Amino acid sequence: MGYKVLVVDGNKDNRELVRKILVSSDENYKILTAANGKEGYEAAVKNLPDLIVLDSGTTQNEGLKTLELINSEEATKDIPVVFITPIDKPKNLENAYKHGAADCVNKPPKEFELLLRIRKILDFKESMKSAKELLDQYQEEKEELEKRALIPHSMQNSFILINTNGELEWANDGFRNLHGYKLEEFKERFGSTIFSLCDQTDILNLFTKCIKEKEPINYVNKIKTRTGEDRWLQTYIQPRLNHNNNIDKLIAIETDITLMKKKEEELNLQNKRMTLIKENLEKANSLLEEQKKEINIQKQLIEEEQNKSEDLLLNILPFEIARQLKSKGKAGTRHYNMVSVVFADFKGFSKISKELEPKDLVNILDTYFAKFDEIIEKHYLEKIKTIGDAYMFAGGLPLRNKSNPFDAVIAALEIQHYMNLLNDSKVLDNLSVWELRLGIHTGPVVAGVVGKKKFAYDIWGDTVNIASRMEQAGHAGMVNISGSTYKYIKDFFECDYRGKIEAKNIGKVDMYFVNRIKADYSEDKLGYIPNKGFINTINKL
Repeated sequence: MGYKVLVVDGNKDNRELVRKILVSSDENYKILTAANGKEGYEAAVKNLPDLIVLDSGTTQNEGLKTLELINSEEATKDIPVVFITPIDKPKNLENAYKHGAADCVNKPPKEFELLLRIRKILDFKESMKSAKELLDQYQEEKEELEKRALIPHSMQNSFILINTNGELEWANDGFRNLHGYKLEEFKERFGSTIFSLCDQTDILNLFTKCIKEKEPINYVNKIKTRTGEDRWLQTYIQPRLNHNNNIDKLIAIETDITLMKKKEEELNLQNKRMTLIKENLEKANSLLEEQKKEINIQKQLIEEEQNKSEDLLLNILPFEIARQLKSKGKAGTRHYNMVSVVFADFKGFSKISKELEPKDLVNILDTYFAKFDEIIEKHYLEKIKTIGDAYMFAGGLPLRNKSNPFDAVIAALEIQHYMNLLNDSKVLDNLSVWELRLGIHTGPVVAGVVGKKKFAYDIWGDTVNIASRMEQAGHAGMVNISGSTYKYIKDFFECDYRGKIEAKNIGKVDMYFVNRIKADYSEDKLGYIPNKGFINTINKL
């Protein structure tokens, strides 16, 4: 059958993605779309879809408000909503289910997961609908039977006169209608007392009580008529008192309640059937809860694996590039007009490597590079790669900014300060020191991911080559920058001009040593930490 599915998403591309996923399925979905929460709510009220796929929006509250509005409307509150939201945080799921979402799918949705969850919800909805219809049907039948049981059906009562010994003395025509015998014929066949009319063992006690207390009695018994038909009778015996207040006769009134008894049995049968249905529904609900728990466990395992994969991907690639690869399957390359490229290299590394075991050498490099990672991350710089003892990073990508020359120089000063302090302590301990050269150049580059396997984010261009030359022409413990970088940072840092160096395909390039941050912009005496004035000025760029 065809289900109406309403897709609500403020992003046209996302709407189209969900629509294509639904169209690609084997189900004959009729798809409606809305570009925002207001349109989605109005479309839901107007069309009453079978299911709504709702995106969380640019902010979480945007989608939650729409979800809450849909669930507050009487006409739409029972429509299941699949909420598309980033589910890497438990708070997202908690808010979604709290506001009435039937289920949640990670953003952007995967085809298999979205179709599976929609199918499960619709199947469950159909099952609940069928069960409700069946319950309603049995409820109507029960109410009808109860009504019919209350309506008397032309019953001909039997009136019998009985003496105090229980002997049957007289009966009207109603007796023959109920028992199938005239009174005399009945007495000849079965006996002449009231006890012949009822096979209940306690009738003697009831009759004795009636005589003793002079109070009426009432009981129900089943008889078999002349034709072999079972018939239920309700008997009411009233003592008739004389002027001495003694019992003269007793009047027994028999009423045929067979139809009422049958209706009662039918009602009992209906109640048993409804109880069985209820038990089956409870079992089905319990099974669904178990399946839901299992799905949640599997979903949690999938999410944990996804988080591990995403963490690994983010350790290899910048966040923006990783996001593009996940959403589009490729990232490609981009041109950047202003990027500051930094090269760091250990002087005399070949000699050092010969003096140490490979394992010890790698452990020391790992310690240094881990500290470099910590420093550049603090200054919004991107690690590009390491090659042997060379460490390369850059600022101004993949997100463009104008502060990258300052960020790169401050990070370079901090790295050299860290290495200088470390080397000073090693000298005191009579240990080998590792001297670091740092070179920086600012200019245009092309950056991105190329190829189809073993993705790596890299940058290309003359800027990279010049930055490498700055490092090669630098001195251990110093930060060597090009004239291009100097033009950006000269008003904030104390620099010494070093002359020119030949760069391949470029010509001669000016070089400067950066000694420290100028005193007016420095938080510390050594000039490694920028003050608030420096930071505020850079933030305005």
